[in-house]
Amino acid sequence: MLSLPSALGRAAGQLTDPAVLRVLAKSIAVTLAIFLALGIGAAAGIEALLARWEIASSDEIGALVGLVLMLVGGWLLFRIVALAVLQFFADDVVRAVELKHYPQARASARDPGWREELGMSARATLRAVLANLAALVLAIPLLFTAIGPAVLFWTVNAWLLGRELQDLAWARHRHTRGAEAPIRAPERFLLGGVVAGLLAVPFVNLLAPVIGAAAAVHLVHRSKEGSVAA
Repeated sequence: MLSLPSALGRAAGQLTDPAVLRVLAKSIAVTLAIFLALGIGAAAGIEALLARWEIASSDEIGALVGLVLMLVGGWLLFRIVALAVLQFFADDVVRAVELKHYPQARASARDPGWREELGMSARATLRAVLANLAALVLAIPLLFTAIGPAVLFWTVNAWLLGRELQDLAWARHRHTRGAEAPIRAPERFLLGGVVAGLLAVPFVNLLAPVIGAAAAVHLVHRSKEGSVAA
């Protein structure tokens, strides 16, 4: 069975694949456009509010506040938005990996359809928002520790990301709704943990969702092969 480091290595090695590059370009462009729109909207809202209160330099203040909100919001929400966007391009990632490494498996893949993909994205986003809000409350007592909040948020997002990335790959090969994914829980958690770490690194975080999704495809297929052989 393929190990997690090998799966991640293969995923990173396919970043130069034209099909994967197209997914990267589209997902990065859409993600950045969402944050840019949020920043512009926040700036316009702050400017209008300041102008209504007749505060001088409302344009400059609004632009500054909008920029700060975009940067802070990007840091806090990037993972959620990037994964939600990737849901709509997930089949391109899965197809690229399977065409190169698992062509026979691709023949039996199913198309979830945009309704199922939208439902998966909505559920994953809601789950991520609620889990991170709960973690935020639990992190308050840990503020006096050195790394307590960071460890807590990493643990929560490792669990979330592992599940989401597994579902991206498994949805194309799950022919019954209740079918259990073949990736073991510890391996799924470690996959999510690695990707959560990559998402905290500037610029690398733009590649992390696609690397995670590609690695999940390798793990799903190798786990299936291992269970069949057993």
